[in-house]
Amino acid sequence: MKKIIFKNIISLILLIFFTKNLFAFDKVNQDLNNSSNKEKNFNAGEMIIEHIKDAYEWHLFTIGNKHITIPLPVILVYNNKIDIFLSSKFQHGHSSYKGYKLETEGKYKGKIVRVKEDGKTIDENAPKILDFSITKNVLAIFISVILLCVIFIYIARVYTKRGSRAAPKGLQSALEVFIVFIRDDIAIPSIGKEKYEKFMPYLLSLFFFIFFNNLLGLVPFFPGGANVTGNLSVTMVLAVFTFVITTISGNRNYWKHIFNPPGVPIWLKIPPIMPIVELVGMFTKPFVLMIRLFANIMAGHIIILGFVSLIFIFGAVNVTGGVSVAAGSIVFIIFMSLLELLVAFIQAYVFTLLSSLYFGLATEEDHTNGEHHQNKKIENKPYEAVFINNQN
Repeated sequence: MKKIIFKNIISLILLIFFTKNLFAFDKVNQDLNNSSNKEKNFNAGEMIIEHIKDAYEWHLFTIGNKHITIPLPVILVYNNKIDIFLSSKFQHGHSSYKGYKLETEGKYKGKIVRVKEDGKTIDENAPKILDFSITKNVLAIFISVILLCVIFIYIARVYTKRGSRAAPKGLQSALEVFIVFIRDDIAIPSIGKEKYEKFMPYLLSLFFFIFFNNLLGLVPFFPGGANVTGNLSVTMVLAVFTFVITTISGNRNYWKHIFNPPGVPIWLKIPPIMPIVELVGMFTKPFVLMIRLFANIMAGHIIILGFVSLIFIFGAVNVTGGVSVAAGSIVFIIFMSLLELLVAFIQAYVFTLLSSLYFGLATEEDHTNGEHHQNKKIENKPYEAVFINNQN
């Protein structure tokens, strides 16, 4: 039975990866067919950026020259007035609507701008547009959060009904492994048994949000395929949450180590060289969290799309070369796809681990006074009591 389940899982993973690559091939063919200039070369950079960037619509697939997409709500605030309409009004960026246009080239590419009465010229002097649109990544976040809430509310009810001592079943047993892992191998060692519980809800939410969105990003069809954790805005918000919780949770000992680091020579404290370094470190830690997650997830997508692009680049030069490169590229694509599956877990683990370490540093007590008090007690004991205590 276990072998059959294992084979089915492997088959499903391979199916997803092959389907994902077929979607990439479909996009490349679409870009080549839609080119108005037949002599125009295939632009790998544009194709890759098109895949990993956010969008005002969710592209599903293409039939001939017809794009099948899910239009998303565009919510704009301009001159203290709210305008709400679907992104389909832009017709893939070729027309304007209510004085707005989705620019497809130039420095405003991919942004909604105000245009003049001709519907084409950008109005550089127009007031700033506040964009609160539901983009592809925003919708993907809503979907993942709803799914996570449904899953964990169901699991919580199962625990309530069956009790915590009963053997887990089904989905409960699959996720309990991760929950126990985060508690026993991340939270308790980093924060301590006395204080870890109040941080557990955030750490669990953080881990499963990143892990779940990483996995959904590997699925090529709706509701997957969005590059949520490969978006710098998303990783920045997660890093800011960790920074705020760390700062609020910081105790007296934490701030003492920042502004008056123990064991540091006085000439490094006055002028305040080390305090400035420690203060800057408060901001560089979440910055590193933000960049690490963003770069690792985005890099995986870029490498896979790069191998797909090689097939078409060499194929344009020589058909035989294209076929030869295709064979090698497909092998590397499968390898990178499997590696991305591992990275999906590792990046969620690393972000959660580092966040818990920062919480642990912020809540760590000053053990100097406690050790001094304990040594004083031992000195007052008889020799035999001290000897017995040391033996124990």
